[in-house]
Amino acid sequence: MFEVVHQDTVSGARSGRLTTAHQVVETPAFMPVATKATVKTLTPTELKGMGTQAIISNAFHLYIGPGHELIQKAGGLHRFMGWDGAIFTDSGGFQILRKEFKFKLNNQGINYMNSRDGKRYMYTPELCMEIQGALGSDVAMVLDDCPPWGSNRDEIRDSVCRTVDWAQRSLDSKCNDEQLVFAILQGGTLPDMRGECAERLVGMEFDGYGIGGLSIGEPKEVMHETIRLNLPMIPEDKPRYLMGVGSPVELLDSIYLGVDIFDSAFPTRNARHQSAMTRHGQVDLRRASLVDDFRPIDEECKCYTCRHFSRSYIYHLFRESEMLAMRLASIHNVHFLQDLMAGARTAISEDRFAEFRDDFKLRYSGSGNAD
Repeated sequence: MFEVVHQDTVSGARSGRLTTAHQVVETPAFMPVATKATVKTLTPTELKGMGTQAIISNAFHLYIGPGHELIQKAGGLHRFMGWDGAIFTDSGGFQILRKEFKFKLNNQGINYMNSRDGKRYMYTPELCMEIQGALGSDVAMVLDDCPPWGSNRDEIRDSVCRTVDWAQRSLDSKCNDEQLVFAILQGGTLPDMRGECAERLVGMEFDGYGIGGLSIGEPKEVMHETIRLNLPMIPEDKPRYLMGVGSPVELLDSIYLGVDIFDSAFPTRNARHQSAMTRHGQVDLRRASLVDDFRPIDEECKCYTCRHFSRSYIYHLFRESEMLAMRLASIHNVHFLQDLMAGARTAISEDRFAEFRDDFKLRYSGSGNAD
């Protein structure tokens, strides 16, 4: 299922292979977010061309619409969306607890209001696994309880107990033998709570472990310290998946510590908001100074956008509210991160990841000029 291919001699970085039903995923790997069975503005062919190996969809959102039964009838999520690589499915619990669903949380599950019909429903670990089994994703994430940043110790302890209980119930209700199942470590930023959660979940022998409850408002130094303390609690022969992190520097810093897999809407969301990543930092594609800038977004980038179009043209598209603007910026940003992951894998294999990370961070922080 997962094997460590090479351990960097200087850092905690490692390269590996996660074997799933549809794809052998080379790690470190970044997954673009396809919440509702699509990475916004991008086609599966484009994603493949950028080097994307896996994407992540949201089981709860697909349950709300079009429904897991319909997707199963269509032949499963891969066939439904025309994607033949690996698919992770998130449980959707985080979205219920953070957005407009007017939830009520208890030990049974999450009672929420469906805004489409105004009725209340119960979302349980068992239902979550039933949905993901029907979707046929390669990796199912169990339902967990993610406490908000700033929660007190008692609230975090309740969250850990609920997360562990729901994890066992998820394992007990697994219904798709081809599907890998990952648990999610919680515990806020309290080392002992993180340790207790990890110890109990590792004892259940999941196929992999997500590190949840981070990048939700805590200071960056607190996040990195929590990751550093949490990683040794996960067995070395299991993949380590840091959920919801996608900025280039955070990716490299986390790989340095030993993280294998990432997901985030960061590249596509930023693209739609007219921000592009380059090796010298972010470029604001709304800036009037780009009106006659005929360089590509990043002169070292080999993506479709940078090979064919200028900053001037993309600035014009955004100014005129043309949909192509968001597509071209999204193509660039996703390609940029996939290229970064490929470079990281090569650097790890050559025992020079620390140098690779430091060189990138020096350029990205502004020693060069993105504009």
